[in-house]
Amino acid sequence: MDLIYEIISDEEIETCRDLCNELMTFQKSKAHITPELFNHMNFDTRMVPSVKNAIRNYIVIVKDGEKIIAYVYSNISPKEAYSNNFATFFDIASVRKKNVGCLSQIYIKDEYRQFGIGSKLFDMSMDWLVQFDDVEDYFIYVSNGNDNALEFYKYKGFTVRHTILDGFITVLRK
Repeated sequence: MDLIYEIISDEEIETCRDLCNELMTFQKSKAHITPELFNHMNFDTRMVPSVKNAIRNYIVIVKDGEKIIAYVYSNISPKEAYSNNFATFFDIASVRKKNVGCLSQIYIKDEYRQFGIGSKLFDMSMDWLVQFDDVEDYFIYVSNGNDNALEFYKYKGFTVRHTILDGFITVLRK
């Protein structure tokens, strides 16, 4: 493996299209609570609006040679962005500052898991998120059935706060 970690700009998010769509398919395959909610989730409905609506974005792709095999997407957004028609993701009054940090998406192709790529992407994202003085609350949202991801984030210091949408998503906070 010849892994290259590359930070990309918002204008280059198209490079994440295939992996983002794989992530949505993966999440649906794991879900045991309303998996049909994933039917309309894809790059165009999840990543593109999030990138456009965030104040700051951080996107890292991982290449093995020229093949993109993983990515992470994190953002800084106004706390109100997490209360919308889909769901209210956390108690907005519990966040003192106006913005929150979110590790929004991380995906690694199956054959590349267990090589530390997830830990490196997590660490890169957290290093980026904590540099902003206008943020002190960090969130991760894990879809139901993705127990490995849930345990990974707990191991990394995040705490399960609650679930939303009748258990469809687990909210973790740090």
